Amino acid sequence: QVQFVESGGGLVQPGESLRLSCATSTRFFGTYPMAWYRQAPGNQRELVAGISGSGSNTNYADSVKGRFTIARDNAKNTVYLQMNSLKPEDTAVYYCNRGPNIAYAFGSWGQGTQVTVSS
Repeated sequence: QVQFVESGGGLVQPGESLRLSCATSTRFFGTYPMAWYRQAPGNQRELVAGISGSGSNTNYADSVKGRFTIARDNAKNTVYLQMNSLKPEDTAVYYCNRGPNIAYAFGSWGQGTQVTVSS
């Protein structure tokens, strides 16, 4: 069973930055796309950013384009999300899982990491 361990969240003020990390247990990490998703209270889980298996292609939700950057290190079985210019509406629990979208995600999810943007 694939496991995901997300970390790096926290409480920040608007305009500040955070870097999230997600470590996985799968042996075939580099063979499939990965993605970051987020879920705010009362909302459905949504795609934030995706990255191809090689890391050469990325895609972003319109709401985070130009502010967030997804990257991966296949040697470390880890995917990252650099979040700059954070806004209150970015407040959510952030999860990683297989991409390119939630339809392809594995059934098991990690505990996520809470990101709170507030002044």
